Amino acid sequence: MRPDSIGFFWQDLPPEKKAKVEKVKRTPPPRDWEKPDYLPGLKEALSFNVPMFDSDTLFMACLNREKLVFDIEIYPNYFLAAFASLETGRVIYFESTHMTQLDTQGLSFVLHNFLTIGFNSIPFDLPMAALAIAGKSVPELKHAANQIIFEQMRASDILKTAKVKKLQVDHVDLIEVAPLRASLKIYGGRLHAPKMQDLPFPPDIMLSPEQIAIVRFYCINDLSNTAFLSMALREQVSLRESMSQQYGIDLRSKSDAQIAEAVITHELEKISGHRVYRPKIDPGTFYKYNTPSFIRYETPMMNHMLQIVQGAYFVVADTGSICMPPELNELEIRIANSVYRMGIGGLHSSEESTYHKADEKKLLRDIDVESFYPKIILNQGLYPHHLGPAFLIVYEQIVSRRLAAKGRGDKVVSDSLKIVINGSYGKLGSKYSNLYSPDLLIQVTITGQLSLLMLIERLELRGISVVSANTDGIVVSCDRDKEGLLNDIIAWWERDTNFKMEATDYIAIYSRDVNSYVAIKKDGKTKTKGAFANPWADVKNPAGRLHKNPSCQICIEAVEAMLTKGVPIMTTLKSSKDVRKFVSVRTVKGGAVKLYDPIPIPEHSTPEELIRRAGFYEAEGGTWRHPAYEENLAHFSTEDAYKSAQTMLTVFARQEYLGKAVRWYYSNNCPGDMVYASSGNLVPKSAGARPLMELPNELPSDIDFAWYEAEAEGLLEDLGYYPK
Repeated sequence: MRPDSIGFFWQDLPPEKKAKVEKVKRTPPPRDWEKPDYLPGLKEALSFNVPMFDSDTLFMACLNREKLVFDIEIYPNYFLAAFASLETGRVIYFESTHMTQLDTQGLSFVLHNFLTIGFNSIPFDLPMAALAIAGKSVPELKHAANQIIFEQMRASDILKTAKVKKLQVDHVDLIEVAPLRASLKIYGGRLHAPKMQDLPFPPDIMLSPEQIAIVRFYCINDLSNTAFLSMALREQVSLRESMSQQYGIDLRSKSDAQIAEAVITHELEKISGHRVYRPKIDPGTFYKYNTPSFIRYETPMMNHMLQIVQGAYFVVADTGSICMPPELNELEIRIANSVYRMGIGGLHSSEESTYHKADEKKLLRDIDVESFYPKIILNQGLYPHHLGPAFLIVYEQIVSRRLAAKGRGDKVVSDSLKIVINGSYGKLGSKYSNLYSPDLLIQVTITGQLSLLMLIERLELRGISVVSANTDGIVVSCDRDKEGLLNDIIAWWERDTNFKMEATDYIAIYSRDVNSYVAIKKDGKTKTKGAFANPWADVKNPAGRLHKNPSCQICIEAVEAMLTKGVPIMTTLKSSKDVRKFVSVRTVKGGAVKLYDPIPIPEHSTPEELIRRAGFYEAEGGTWRHPAYEENLAHFSTEDAYKSAQTMLTVFARQEYLGKAVRWYYSNNCPGDMVYASSGNLVPKSAGARPLMELPNELPSDIDFAWYEAEAEGLLEDLGYYPK
């Protein structure tokens, strides 16, 4: 009976509105870190225990062709250019204040006689160094820096106005080589750098002598993060060096997509004898899809879908990108038990929290198309109209080199060139690129999606279930007595489309969604994607770690161990002694602050209980350490730790400014919030988090294993492991 029934009738009343949850209005914390007496790590900075170059070791380093990482810091009254050797770690720096002159000859010697490596250094550090070598004062340098950073002026225009020539030096800028877009600090966190530290003082203040010492020491740590990044990208830079020699252009500081554009442009200009320019295509220009002859469907529903695609208009937006027509954006393509959706990025299925297993009656097979988008371009002879057929000659050379590298097992070259090829595809949609061709982009991506749908339809009509599809491949669950039929259908599709497929058999696949899953191969190894990817497990591919922030990777390992070997979650957690597997790294806009609240002392507490309650943990030799102290490596006697614990717990609430790139682990004894410095709002997923800006040598004793266990159990539930 309805709850609002009255006899034979009921009241037609609107549903009761849920009571609004009162939102806690928070205030920003006091900005104590901007006070003049805030001097983080002063003792360590003043001791400056750093190996230094002298004239002899610098000369030998030059003869040995050592590579130097490079960074510049600039304040209204302080300029610093610092270098560190990748081979020995030795440091040399050049600085200037209102009281000291810059050694311009020394700075010029280092820049002109070493291969230097920086991060965002071509648009900033090198122009600043050129101005400094030209004798510009510190205030003039600071003004130029502000023009580059805040006014977005081009460095070339600033140098031209100052009548200073651009430096012609041997240099590599890693910012484009590194994947995606992240800060140097975040890349350091992804590589588990020993120390993460933000700029200690606002960049527009006049520094005191103590603050200058701290900035100098901070800059040296930044150099170590640049060195970490350089080592992780060593193979990628090496590939760029060989490609630079092959094509006669400097590609070392370019992204994969930029390399593709530069190489194709360079080769086209050699063939044609004239410069290549990017085309101008007005917003509002529209295109229609041109259906290849091999696209054919068997069912009326799929032929109706094809008619919708053929009748759609693809319009160029104001940004220059191509828009998915609304009738395709909203289209749900239902084939058997699955729903598929089309998009500019590719086809994808819609499964959620589900799993599939192979057994004695069924096989589970992942079938991917080899070089899908490049083959579409080459098979159909597609090229940007403003570049002409010569584009195909250059493009095929790159594709052939990639396939040859893959065939001989050269994973680095193969993977990098794969991204180069895909990057060239991405440039088809960029109005700033010489390869800009929206109609070609549409032709490639829609052809790929319609081709896969053609295969899916044929399989499902013959009783072979497709359980997942994404961009360039499918996963099928097939009766083993139909394996021959499966192979015949694949062979038919390959003949009709002129594509080639690669297959991998799975024992099981657990999917949160189409982009996040754990697949178990026949050899017991796993293939993971999205939220379940664990690039830190592949020690041979450090660059792979640069694609995502660490987020409790021990939980991913625990999930894999449970799925593949049945190992209990807590067993995996307790067996690990590597703190790096427990950390999370996050970007916090405007910076994060950890607030440590006063804690009442329970009656009859022993000194050791009090010490532990304050967050100290035991270290070697009967000493104690505390992760939140400024000097994280300091050891305390029991007496000193007891005194500090009493102060921390009863006297005051302390704050620790962490910066815009934050690293933490989850503690069972870390009261107080982690908040945004600008608003006071809580940093997401930071409840119970203890900052870990410096990595300790041992596992902290206050790790909250129960939190990690619950997190891993939640991941298993997302994968459909537990029935809902």
